[in-house]
Parts: sequence; C-alpha cells; structure tokens
Amino acid sequence: MRILIVDDSKAMRMIVIRTLRQAGFADHDFAEAVDGVTALAAIAAEQPDLVLCDWNMPEMNGIELLRTLRAGGNAVRFGFVTSESTPAMRHTAEENGALFLIAKPFTAETFKTALGGVLV
Repeated sequence: MRILIVDDSKAMRMIVIRTLRQAGFADHDFAEAVDGVTALAAIAAEQPDLVLCDWNMPEMNGIELLRTLRAGGNAVRFGFVTSESTPAMRHTAEENGALFLIAKPFTAETFKTALGGVLV
C-alpha cells in the first residue's frame, strides 16, 4: 500500500513516517509532497492508497487539496495530520470527505486507531 505524506515541513514528514512505522505500518510504501500543488501531481502520477495531509501549507492548503481532488472525481482515502483541530475544522474535513483528523502531537497509538479501519 502506498501512503503520500503532505506537509511543508520536512521534519514533520519524517516524524509522521517514523510514527507510522512504529504503529505497525512499516511494510507500506511512503511518498512525500511539500504542499497541495505538489501533492496533486504526485497523486495523479503515483495513485496512492491514502493521503495524510497537513492543513496549513503554502501554495495550496490541505482543505483546498481535498476539495480539488473531490471536485475532479478522485476518491483517494484522505486524512489530516495537523496542529489545529477545532470542531469547525473537523466538521469541514468530514464534510469534504476526509476520513479523520489527527491532531499534533500524536502517538503511534493515535495512528493505529485512526488508520486501523482505513488500511485494510
């Protein structure tokens, strides 16, 4: 299974990948994108099974990426990993087709819980 990690921080992408491995997802393939624009191209080219995306990024933020994907008919499984998690953000994410919103800081257990039903 291929997972695309989208975050403008290289350090955060590395932390997400490390935590996914700790959570038992080490056998999956990981790809990275630095923003929504780069992610759009990566999704078209690589067709990942899951996108884990930050909300706040330059060029195109996470919710804009999700809306663009859905408007184009792309139903890739999508979840947010972000530092903000207000009820309004959670509602907007869900309303636009996100499967979950994981708030930073997170643990391996957080990923196990969120991805348990997604990566089957």
